[in-house]
Amino acid sequence: MAGNSQRRGKRTTSKKGAAQGSGGQGKKALAGRGKTLSAGDRPWHKAYTGTDVPKKTQWKQEKERRAAEAEGRRPKAGSPAKSGGRDKGGKRSHRDSGDGVEVIVGRNPVAEALRANVPGTALYIANGIELDDRVRESIRLAGNRDIAILEVTRGELDRLCHGALHQGVGLQVPPFHYETYSDLLAASAEHPQPPLLVALDGVTDPRNLGAIIRSAAAFGAHGIVVPQRRSAGMTATAWRTSAGAAARMRIAKATNLTRSLQEAQKAGLLVAGLDADGEVDLFDLPAAIDPMMLVVGSEGRGLSRLVGETCDLRVRIPITSDVESLNASVAASVALAEIQRRRSQ
Repeated sequence: MAGNSQRRGKRTTSKKGAAQGSGGQGKKALAGRGKTLSAGDRPWHKAYTGTDVPKKTQWKQEKERRAAEAEGRRPKAGSPAKSGGRDKGGKRSHRDSGDGVEVIVGRNPVAEALRANVPGTALYIANGIELDDRVRESIRLAGNRDIAILEVTRGELDRLCHGALHQGVGLQVPPFHYETYSDLLAASAEHPQPPLLVALDGVTDPRNLGAIIRSAAAFGAHGIVVPQRRSAGMTATAWRTSAGAAARMRIAKATNLTRSLQEAQKAGLLVAGLDADGEVDLFDLPAAIDPMMLVVGSEGRGLSRLVGETCDLRVRIPITSDVESLNASVAASVALAEIQRRRSQ
């Protein structure tokens, strides 16, 4: 008939032949998944009341944690948190080294850290890398100091260094031991020289922290005070920049910097803050020979309002009008050098 697509003799079977069977695998799809668990019986749910977590659930939690890190978000309730997280932008943030180890990466940085006697717990060498003079020196120095030398794959070293450019070499440094603030004050009071402490206000760059520690050790300071929040900690970068001085310097954490300054004042220390608009010139500071706590602010905003108001006086470093400000570590070095010059006269 016209319009009828069915014609006599038309082939109706598939040219590919008969479909292959599933080999019995389809039974799994037909099998039931069991009853729906209540929230209290689900180990991955925040309402879970049990204690045993099945291995399959642990695998799910680990998978969720890794996915959350990759996307820069917090893992779901019940997912294990890993030391060293990421900030809101997805960029890996440095954890306080008191909570976890840090790894110095790069051939030059690792060699410099070992030359400066930065304490290390393990030297990682990637398989198959070219052993140049820097790598050979790092291996020799680590061996002389009984630091474990571990050969790892590049993938494992990538994971240990959190994706940083490591050039096949990494040095693991131990968690930093912070002094308590009260112990730091007591130790400085027992020193034969007048106490000289350095407090940091808003210094968030670990390279600045390391440089200030190095200058403080060079010019006779007895300790460093860093705020617990909004401040750089002793990361691998700070370790390397300090050139080993952090191993010899007492460093304390202050829960509240303003309150810590007030405690220093009660202990008899003059609290002097570095400020571009300070009322006293650094080179006209006779009080430099007295017990002192020098407060260094950030390069961008200087001292915070409360810290500036708490200081006994604010000291300026005379500079030419062509330069608006100095880097925080440079300003600290200039001030500490002048204080040491006055005390040595």
